Amino acid sequence: MKESKYQFNTKVERYFIWPAFYLLAFVLLSIIISIYDKKLGLISFIFCSFILIITILLHYVVKKKLMSEVINFALDFGVVQKNLLYNFPIPYIVLDNQGKIRWYNEKFEKLCVDDKILNKPISSIVQEINYETLINNKDSIKHIQIGENFYELEVKPIYVNEINEDKSAEFDEPIKMYAVYLFDETKIKDLQSRIKDQKTVIGLLYIDNFEEALQSIEEVRRPLLVALIDRNINKFAQNIDAVVRKFEKDKYFFIFQHKYLHQLQSNKFAILDDIRAINIGNEMPVTLSMGIGVNGKSFTQSVEFARTSIDLALGRGGDQAVVKDMERLYYYGGKTKDVEKSTRVKTRVKAHAFRELLEGKDKVIIMGHKLQDLDSLGAAIGIYRAAKTLNKKAYIVLKDITTSVRPLYELFKLDAEYEEDMFLKNEEAIEKADNNTLLVVVDVNRPSYTECPELLEIIPNIVVFDHHRVSSENIENAVLSYIEPYASSTCEMVAELIQYMSEKIKLKPLEADALFAGITVDTKNFMVKTGVKTFEAAAFLRRNGADVVRVRKLFRNDMESYKARAEAIKNAEIYKDSLAITFCPGDKIESPTIVAAQTADELLNISGIKASFVLTQIENTIYISSRSIDDINVQLIMEKLGGGGHLNVAGAQLVNFTVEDALDVLKDKIDELIEEGEL
Repeated sequence: MKESKYQFNTKVERYFIWPAFYLLAFVLLSIIISIYDKKLGLISFIFCSFILIITILLHYVVKKKLMSEVINFALDFGVVQKNLLYNFPIPYIVLDNQGKIRWYNEKFEKLCVDDKILNKPISSIVQEINYETLINNKDSIKHIQIGENFYELEVKPIYVNEINEDKSAEFDEPIKMYAVYLFDETKIKDLQSRIKDQKTVIGLLYIDNFEEALQSIEEVRRPLLVALIDRNINKFAQNIDAVVRKFEKDKYFFIFQHKYLHQLQSNKFAILDDIRAINIGNEMPVTLSMGIGVNGKSFTQSVEFARTSIDLALGRGGDQAVVKDMERLYYYGGKTKDVEKSTRVKTRVKAHAFRELLEGKDKVIIMGHKLQDLDSLGAAIGIYRAAKTLNKKAYIVLKDITTSVRPLYELFKLDAEYEEDMFLKNEEAIEKADNNTLLVVVDVNRPSYTECPELLEIIPNIVVFDHHRVSSENIENAVLSYIEPYASSTCEMVAELIQYMSEKIKLKPLEADALFAGITVDTKNFMVKTGVKTFEAAAFLRRNGADVVRVRKLFRNDMESYKARAEAIKNAEIYKDSLAITFCPGDKIESPTIVAAQTADELLNISGIKASFVLTQIENTIYISSRSIDDINVQLIMEKLGGGGHLNVAGAQLVNFTVEDALDVLKDKIDELIEEGEL
């Protein structure tokens, strides 16, 4: 007879052995009684016979019935468990090691469109579930969407032990299966979405040129202009259900729910265009800047994000919106040219603050950007003279002497009036730095682009003077920052600062030449981005002895640089009918980046060219110089590549790129911006 597959519990069987012990005890008792009284012993043996019959009945009849009841209970309990799983309110399936469905419950069946589920691969039933990914990452929680519902998947391995029918023993290798639970998190997702949508977003809105716009129209129309500005801003606030409050004549504070932020981003902050379109006879279009703080851990942090955003928007020239999230920054707008501010109040305040900082320190270290040009070195020399006038020890950090600054550098080195240690290498500057040193950074506001980034970490007191637009990477711990994108050059800013710092500061002719040369370079001989302040700064420098002929001698190039520029222009590719792209070979010239910038400027002189991009390579870095004319914003393109600059003048650096890869990336970014309608 085939051995039973059911292995009874030995503890239950022991209860059926006890009657045999009782019977044995009665037999011994009957024997003892019969020794003393045979008649009474006979009665006792008859009683033992009855017990024997009962014991036999218990062992052969009742035991089988009891075991049958135990088995039936176990089977019924298994059915109950199976029904519980089948009717379980959470979708549940069992997969084999091939990814096929071996069992499923009623809830999972309702998720599936297909009627035939059993023995089919899970991926064919629910396309959102990939078996390989599910099993290989079974320890991680997965989130999927099936239809309109969201589910969290949890996987548990199951080991099924097969029983050998002959030996009643387990095989060494168990069968491995997987139980998959699908927890419905649709309501949780919905609540999370509602919470996110209802989060408070903080915004600051500043009118960039409020005073200048008012002064450009008749006095009787000024109240109308103010009313139109307020009307457009209030209409903008109503569209996003925002609360807006005006806390100064040209500054607004507003708050709104996060769900409206996508609306603003999708229409690229149309309020910028609406305000710019206001025209009641004003010669100057009104522009605004907006800073928005999103996803701060607290209201205070969101306000800080908004302040950082508005500072970036203003530092980038205004007429744009900046959104700061916890992780990154988003820029919108910034398509108009920077407008020069006629007021000099800000310059005077910055000049006085800078003088106080100078007077409080023993020495000053001045540095510009890597591969310095005449604007960077000229501005540094202007600051050097201001520090020396206040009897402070001053140094200029100059690591690599490029061909563009070499003539000016040699003039200072040959002049006996200047100290031997006027110019320092990076290592020398680090040795002289201490807590009583003021670090002045000129013509750059990105830490990675400075001549010696280590100084930014060593010296706690930092001052920044720059005319480039601020990017997401900027010197954040500066005690004084004066960044004006509308200025033609940093030399112009420094020349204006010197006039307000002290009447005692008198520039020497060579120093005036250096500042004048910086302005001349960045304005392309006063033809690009010049304003009233540019010519006033030039006049001030002329009064201090600047000579145009001497300055012109500083701009002469060697023959190899001229040939490299000519070759780059010859090989230029015309892309999208109006964009010139070329590569400038830098292996035979000393300052490839300067020649590349000159090449980009010259390409704009060709009819039909609206923007130019010149690449050059120094070691493992590709430098891109871009220039534009008309309405093409090259700054947007360079920012896509990690660089920045101005509307018409910008640049970028690509590390560990080949020339071919850099050209492909540049064209991809141009195509991307054209598709988005930004170019």
